Amino acid sequence: MKKALVCGAGGFIGSHLVKRLKKEGFWVRGVDLKYPEFAETAADDFVIGDLRDQQICRSIVDQPFNEVYQLAADMGGAGYIFTGENDADIMHNSATINLNMLDVCYKRNIKRIFYSSSACMYPEYNQMDPDNPKCSEDSAYPANPDSEYGWEKLFSERLYLAYGRNHAMEVRIARFHNIFGPEGTWTGGKEKAPAAFCRKVAEIPNGGEIEMWGDGKQTRSFLYIDECLDGVLRLMRSDFTGPVNIGSEEMVTINQLAQMVMEIAGKRLSIKHIPGPLGVRGRNSDNRLIHEKLGWKPSEPLVEGLKKTYSWIVEQVEKTKK
Repeated sequence: MKKALVCGAGGFIGSHLVKRLKKEGFWVRGVDLKYPEFAETAADDFVIGDLRDQQICRSIVDQPFNEVYQLAADMGGAGYIFTGENDADIMHNSATINLNMLDVCYKRNIKRIFYSSSACMYPEYNQMDPDNPKCSEDSAYPANPDSEYGWEKLFSERLYLAYGRNHAMEVRIARFHNIFGPEGTWTGGKEKAPAAFCRKVAEIPNGGEIEMWGDGKQTRSFLYIDECLDGVLRLMRSDFTGPVNIGSEEMVTINQLAQMVMEIAGKRLSIKHIPGPLGVRGRNSDNRLIHEKLGWKPSEPLVEGLKKTYSWIVEQVEKTKK
């Protein structure tokens, strides 16, 4: 039986990845600081452990694994990343995890390891025009991410590539663009835009008002979790290292995103624009490279993923009322 290790298996993407690997017949070990918040883990073995601790990393990589997925990071939405208050933790925690995991995998002679980077590593100067952001993989340099989160992702990409060159490890690197879906953080400050608007729309009665940071004209694309996993597994089992974008090319303004959620909910709400952390003005996945190398591109419209996510968040909101 093939074995997989998922680091960050208590998180949103990691917990969904564990389920997918189990469906494929893998024996799966998950590791995280916490169990998945919204559903029982599907992992065969789940270790509560801090990957900043080298001893923990050595203890979980105690046998050969066919595939290792390194998704663990200190992260959150704009309210966490762009205030500046968490920069030291974000950089130190995530870099330490990556340094530790690569070292123990190399010493255990594990070859195939996936690293989840982020579109946040792209230069701010290419994302000033909300209508024409440039996020092709070759546009990463000269580097100038708009957050320390992005700088750490860029450093870690280079770290993985160096281990690949120097130690013959088969590293695979994907740059995620705003992955969303059910069983993700939806309240508390670390949630991302789709979940935040689903929650706000679910909580506010018809005819009410929701708040939005900025003017809402900033643009993004959002990829549903199932499609993200399709891209990840295709990359992992290919002979292409990356880095490569995994995201949607369906770019919308944040105003449009909020409007889509309102239409799904059948509500008419007004939007109050308030000051808040924003990130870049425009960002959209450029999928030319992944289509060329892997023959893959996402197929599901944004609205379909939002319907599933909204339905799940409505359930969570109802639970909190009881």
